[in-house]
Amino acid sequence: MFQVVTLNANGLRSAVSKGLLRWLARREPDVTCLQEVKAQQADLSERLLNPAGLHAHFHFAQARGYSGAALLSRRRPRKVQIGFGVDEFNREGRYVEAEYATVNVISVYFPSGSSSPERQQAKFRFLDAFFPHLEKLRASGREYLLCGDVNIAHREIDLKNWRSNRKNSGFLPQERAWMSRVFDELGWVDVYRQLHPDATGESYTWWSNRGQAWARNVGWRIDYQIATPKTAARARRCEVYKARRFSDHAPLIVEYSGRL
Repeated sequence: MFQVVTLNANGLRSAVSKGLLRWLARREPDVTCLQEVKAQQADLSERLLNPAGLHAHFHFAQARGYSGAALLSRRRPRKVQIGFGVDEFNREGRYVEAEYATVNVISVYFPSGSSSPERQQAKFRFLDAFFPHLEKLRASGREYLLCGDVNIAHREIDLKNWRSNRKNSGFLPQERAWMSRVFDELGWVDVYRQLHPDATGESYTWWSNRGQAWARNVGWRIDYQIATPKTAARARRCEVYKARRFSDHAPLIVEYSGRL
């Protein structure tokens, strides 16, 4: 059995100050995928760059305090890839891939388009570039587990106020259609939905800091573990952890049978 956690940390240093590393030490996941690290290497202490008992790999953005992805694991990966070959998004620090015996695990942070029309266009460019990458991975014959903040709620049950968000970034028809293509055309599997096909409020992983969204559970499910079919079939249990808050996102935890 192995356990995988994914979390948008909304600032690694902030999340650690709220107890993230202590929680991980108690929980002992085999792999932790983090997004929105919001730091560069020089900003992080040795404790964060090399957490005790873990192998840590980072993709830092060139801009300070922006984006960034990381992957922490108890077992040393056989191989690590930083970035997925597209310069625009490699500069933003969005992709870490680690190879293990049975599966490659990817920590990925999709762009958000909510801040401006320009950023929405960048998000569409990312989707256009990432789809053929997923197609290539799927055709390789390797098993893959993609973990991260996708910044898209796929279906109406994946967010509280779906009617009022139909024209907003994160729930645009084009974005949702892209997700459907990943699942229906390429055959990737939404692991949480496989185990909990009808879950609504308990599935949310992100809450706005406005309007008491957390207290009222006005959330979105935008953090995913998406796997190739054989790996998805190994998923035994999953949960969105809400007992403690490290970020405006909640950790998504999945346990898989067999070995990593």
